[in-house]
Amino acid sequence: MMTFERFEELTYELASQLPEEFFRKLDGGVMAREGVVIHPAAKENDLLVMGEYHRTPHLGRFVVLYYGSFMQAYGYLDEEGIKKEMWRVLRHEFLHHLESLAGENSLEIEDAVRIAAYRRAHSEG
Repeated sequence: MMTFERFEELTYELASQLPEEFFRKLDGGVMAREGVVIHPAAKENDLLVMGEYHRTPHLGRFVVLYYGSFMQAYGYLDEEGIKKEMWRVLRHEFLHHLESLAGENSLEIEDAVRIAAYRRAHSEG
């Protein structure tokens, strides 16, 4: 199983592959955290948060990837497989950042539609 230290290294390695201009106003940068994060809409602890983009008055703007969530969802994969999933999530979170800078919220709407579909699927039957 991948260690947290290796996950953190890969987080920074992947972030370094993004264009420098993507980091404009991302004053808190990119980080890895150890925990498993369950989405508040989860019905059976089955909706993991893999990463988040934050904009807060006190901490600024930053991106987080959650090691525990990745290990719970993808721990069976080899390092290359986990890295591919990390890359996918990192780009998703950076898209939130770029849309925020542009005054857009299309991805937030798309995420909300997915959560609504999850809620519908879990309220049936």
